Amino acid sequence: MRVNRNRAFYYIREGISSIFAHSLMSFASICIIIAFLVIMGSFIMLALNINALIGELVSENIILAYVHENLSESDARALEPRLRSIPNISNVTFISREEALQSFIGRYSYTDRFDDIDVTVFRHRYAIYVDDVSQIAQTQAALQHIRELARINANHSLAQTLVSFRTVVSWISVIVIAVLLVISLFIIQNTIKLATYERREEIALMKMVGATNAFIRWPFIIEGFILGMTGSILAFLAIRGLYELALSNMMQFEGGFFTLISFSTNISIPLFLLFIGIGFAVGVGGSGIALNRYLKV
Repeated sequence: MRVNRNRAFYYIREGISSIFAHSLMSFASICIIIAFLVIMGSFIMLALNINALIGELVSENIILAYVHENLSESDARALEPRLRSIPNISNVTFISREEALQSFIGRYSYTDRFDDIDVTVFRHRYAIYVDDVSQIAQTQAALQHIRELARINANHSLAQTLVSFRTVVSWISVIVIAVLLVISLFIIQNTIKLATYERREEIALMKMVGATNAFIRWPFIIEGFILGMTGSILAFLAIRGLYELALSNMMQFEGGFFTLISFSTNISIPLFLLFIGIGFAVGVGGSGIALNRYLKV
């Protein structure tokens, strides 16, 4: 047990000392890991924000169901349970004639011109929200069976366009991130290979004196692990700082069309775990692959 413990300390000590002994290559490896993860993290955050924006637009794509003008307000309100029972409807909001008039007037700055408008010009209506916007046509068809509804407005084309655009954005995001991952892994692996090449004579000497492959490999694996974890953590801190800076700058513009989502726990924890996983795979895996060539001597 003591021998194994001493050997573990030796591996750790050699791995750490190797980082400082080859500081330039270690620094280059960490910088490449940081650059890749920051680029990938930036694209992930951009994709999440675009998806959130499209989701918000989809949720605002409501159905307006106008009640027959001969129905009283109490009769119009009585339709709500029937509307809620229709499949794919998540919520309904009743809008009276008075509320519709005030909403109409609120769109304009010269409200004094509408003082003489009779409230009966407007109809009672329902704002209807759906669960799946891709099935909005079926929901409209079901609403048309309610005879108390005079007219139903639903923008099918906009709903389908938003759903299609969100699907395209999701696929493009996956493809771009996959391409970035492959390219970056190739660059990082070659960087580690270059660092290992500089130490080929050291590895050959250890093989000549009878060192086992495991004895030679473990300090390199620990070195790769430290480099990968360091790059991952620094990259996460960098992407978080850059995003928080962008978020604070965006908050200064009130009423803007595009609002960034917050860097919440639901986003930060999965992103951190992703960075750690990639850093581990790149550091440990890259070191192991690069070392195999010289262990065959």
